[in-house]
Amino acid sequence: MIVLILLGLALPVSNLIAKPDNSGRLTGLTPDAAPVVAILEAKCVVCHTEGAALPFYANFPIAKGILERDIQHALRFLDMGAQAPDSEVALAKLERVVESGAMPPANYKMMHWDGALSDEEKSTVLDWIRKVRAERYATGAASPEHAASPIQPLVAPEGLDPEVVALGKKLFHDVRLSGDDTVSCASCHGLDTGGCDRLQFSKGIGGQVGGINAPTVYDAGPIVAQFWDGRAADLAEQAGGPVENPIEMGAKWPEVVERLKQDAEYAAAFEKLFPDGLTRENVQKAIGVFEETLVTTGSKFDAWLMGDEDALAAEEQEGYRLFLENACATCHVGKILGGQSFELMGRALDYFADRGDLTEADAGRANFTKNDADRHKFKVPTLRNIALTWPYFHDGSTSDLAEAVQTMAKYENGTVLSDADTAKIVAFLKTLTGKYEGQLLK
Repeated sequence: MIVLILLGLALPVSNLIAKPDNSGRLTGLTPDAAPVVAILEAKCVVCHTEGAALPFYANFPIAKGILERDIQHALRFLDMGAQAPDSEVALAKLERVVESGAMPPANYKMMHWDGALSDEEKSTVLDWIRKVRAERYATGAASPEHAASPIQPLVAPEGLDPEVVALGKKLFHDVRLSGDDTVSCASCHGLDTGGCDRLQFSKGIGGQVGGINAPTVYDAGPIVAQFWDGRAADLAEQAGGPVENPIEMGAKWPEVVERLKQDAEYAAAFEKLFPDGLTRENVQKAIGVFEETLVTTGSKFDAWLMGDEDALAAEEQEGYRLFLENACATCHVGKILGGQSFELMGRALDYFADRGDLTEADAGRANFTKNDADRHKFKVPTLRNIALTWPYFHDGSTSDLAEAVQTMAKYENGTVLSDADTAKIVAFLKTLTGKYEGQLLK
């Protein structure tokens, strides 16, 4: 018995003596983050970065399998190599686990007696999170009570040239960007239908049907990268892709540019607004600038964040509390409640095994990066106007918002939400519907 006890104590004691050195794994943070970096490198990066130094027994037959499983599970939640610790999403994830005490898990603390964060370390991390959030991500519109929230009110963009905006709006609705003058950007991103087309898969030139759901164009400006797989860096780059896609608009850019040059109004406008006149690049820029104005301010939820405590009914406020409690705001963060990271569809359970019939689009970000680690990862969509942007998910698999909420809870958190709690979260999500050009979206 004594021998067994000594053997059981050997590994945790060894972790106190021979600690793996993971200093220097987190880079790119400002110097004032040094105390937090020291904490994260000592307590977190061993499981939350790829290739960290592991304990000496990591290659032991049984231990190896356990460690690999635990690390892969941890990376699904937060990979500090892919999501910098000061990104909006990483801040929200760190804040949640520190406040809840969920990390490190009990099995880790059994083997690493000094693995838990002290009260002082927790305060250091939380203070840093709120400082970074206030300096870098706050929109300045929230009331003092909500100023440190991971979710911020939307504010209208400033400094955009109104003439370029007007030009981009005209191009956005111009079917001459398609090969047969039948399809425009607005065909798949109708501004009167939530910024999308409300089809599972969009119809392009000649009635062809694509293989992935068209996301809303509203509030797309702050998104980290465009398309579900993030293959376009910004709105201007995104505007160039569908034009030459044979299933979408089916045109060729040189031909599109020549057609537009035959329009005297276009030619004059581009000559006035761009030094090099009417080019493909400038067409894309103009469309991108217009799309930056598609910001839907004035939602009930924003009014509440800005201090109007009567803006939300009791059920809606309870729905927001449940939204936070169920960790929805660890991915759906910031002023558009999403769009800041690429996350695994099926972090807790295998969504694709249950759905079946895999398609090329289901590979997600891996289609762009060619990295198998990105398989089934997708850009987190904005939840702004979510009640109007059905069907949901990259595969458009449901048009029922309550079903979408329960699907997310099940496959991302391993949680079964009651119908009552689901109804409250849906009530909250409906408060995210905003206004465009002074009118509430419908």
